[in-house]
Amino acid sequence: MEFFVISLLNGLSYGLLLFMLSSGLTLIFSMMGVLNFAHASFYMVGAYFGYTLSGIIGFWPALVLAPILVAALGALFEKYSLRKVHKYGHVPELLITFGASYIILELVQLIWGRPAVEFLPPEVLRGPAFTLINHSVDGMRMVWGAAPAEACRAADAAVRVVCSPFPATRAMMMLVAVLMLVGIWLLLTRTRIGYIIQAALTHPEMVESLGHNVPRVFMLVFGAGTGLAALAGVIGGSTFVTEPAMAATVGAIIFVVVVVGGMGSLAGAFVASLLIGVLQTFAVAFDYSFITLAGQFGIPLSDAMRENSLVKLTLSQVAPILPYLLMVLILIVRPRGLLGAREN
Repeated sequence: MEFFVISLLNGLSYGLLLFMLSSGLTLIFSMMGVLNFAHASFYMVGAYFGYTLSGIIGFWPALVLAPILVAALGALFEKYSLRKVHKYGHVPELLITFGASYIILELVQLIWGRPAVEFLPPEVLRGPAFTLINHSVDGMRMVWGAAPAEACRAADAAVRVVCSPFPATRAMMMLVAVLMLVGIWLLLTRTRIGYIIQAALTHPEMVESLGHNVPRVFMLVFGAGTGLAALAGVIGGSTFVTEPAMAATVGAIIFVVVVVGGMGSLAGAFVASLLIGVLQTFAVAFDYSFITLAGQFGIPLSDAMRENSLVKLTLSQVAPILPYLLMVLILIVRPRGLLGAREN
């Protein structure tokens, strides 16, 4: 049971990291109609900014300052580059963001080098947030932090005790992602700024006639979206690895999340992120092949079938392509995605 709970929590934490990434991309697309191919690059820049700043001012101030700096860079990129081609349609926008991703990658390698950097989380996050103790006699219980060594030892050979710690970094990731979701929702639906942003999307001329600068609104939205990606970068970089390849690792998957959830739907991105995170995590955790499953359920297989390489594939081997298979399935059933409503 503890294996299922820990795997589920790992899947949810990975899914919430994907949401932290895809929320900025969804915000930019829903407000501006721009698919930002450089979004994962801003995620990478956030991780490197966090790494550099944490060595100077500490991790917690860097967690706040790095996204602000990246948001400023994103706003400048929108004002002096993306805005110039916006009037020419989506293809120039895609090309300029695609080119920006390569420029950012080269700049990162020039400044920080090609090898991975050692971006460690603060001391308080280096241990487990809690530990699940599954006792074959007393059942399962949870203790905060690391479990005492004696609690993970069985006094009798007939008793089985399994201790499963859940990292504090993943718990932090989940907390920040939930707070981000609530903050974005409150900003867009309960504040004057949110009303102006939504009005600028549908009725830009009316918003300008009321005295608001619509290009500045779009610039701030783009900057906020890249800032959210940078926040995910600081947390993801300190939890996993900070390297130049980290943008390419998540670059494709966040577009899958946005498409599965529905283009421009923040709620859809949240649902799709959790779905994909749990799907991939359990595919890796339950590392079975078709031959193994057939043996457990008593399904007879011929010798020729047992020698088939496709039958020998395990779930962990096909886990990287599962999100794309899910995307194809969702688009067949619901072409707009799970919660998509806007046509573009």
